[in-house]
Amino acid sequence: MRILVADCSAEYSGRLNASLPLAKRVLLVKADNSLLIFSELGSYKPLNWMAAPCTLKDITPADADDDADTPAPEKVLRVASAKSSDVLEVTLQHVYSDETYDLGEDPGLIKDGVEDHLQQYLAEQIERIGKGAKLVRREYPTAIGPVDIMAIDANGEHVVIEIKRHGGIDGVEQLTRYCELLNRDPLLAPVHGIFAAQTITPQARVLAEDRGFRCLILDYEEMKGTEDDSLRLF
Repeated sequence: MRILVADCSAEYSGRLNASLPLAKRVLLVKADNSLLIFSELGSYKPLNWMAAPCTLKDITPADADDDADTPAPEKVLRVASAKSSDVLEVTLQHVYSDETYDLGEDPGLIKDGVEDHLQQYLAEQIERIGKGAKLVRREYPTAIGPVDIMAIDANGEHVVIEIKRHGGIDGVEQLTRYCELLNRDPLLAPVHGIFAAQTITPQARVLAEDRGFRCLILDYEEMKGTEDDSLRLF
């Protein structure tokens, strides 16, 4: 991993054109030559980047003429996509730091509270969706893929539950497809929908409620603790 702190500007050309004016930024260059540009503020997402597969050229320009209005940059990093004509060229006017680190092999992210665990706990604690609810099955098969949980509510009507760690609009659209399909089956209809997640974006909540779905926030630690309590003898 190469980490640079520099006054830099950038030009991206190809399928889209974008530019960054001169400012102090952090650049990450990974072992696969992918390059990401970050600013001090903002979210985790880089301002601009070039993903692998790509090639990188590290260019040290010749000194500028004495009469030039602006000094020559210290470096130019030119990253070209291997799959398209896209090019990201970063001009480093002044480099404050340029360090390389060997991070070694990464074991990957080990997640706690992933969707499978949430699905397991909610299936075991199905009355969280309403008193008198009963589980039909997890991974209920349909022609467009398995539903996370199929249940029956206290009124004897079927309920499709779509589970996400972080609920967004895509999850609501997925739930919509399941409900539309299953409501065509006279043996199942009416089929209701519940969108369940640890967090739900405001936009997803508005869309879900507009389509007649309930939103259910899942507290993973509480659900996990409920399971732990059920295993105690005293």
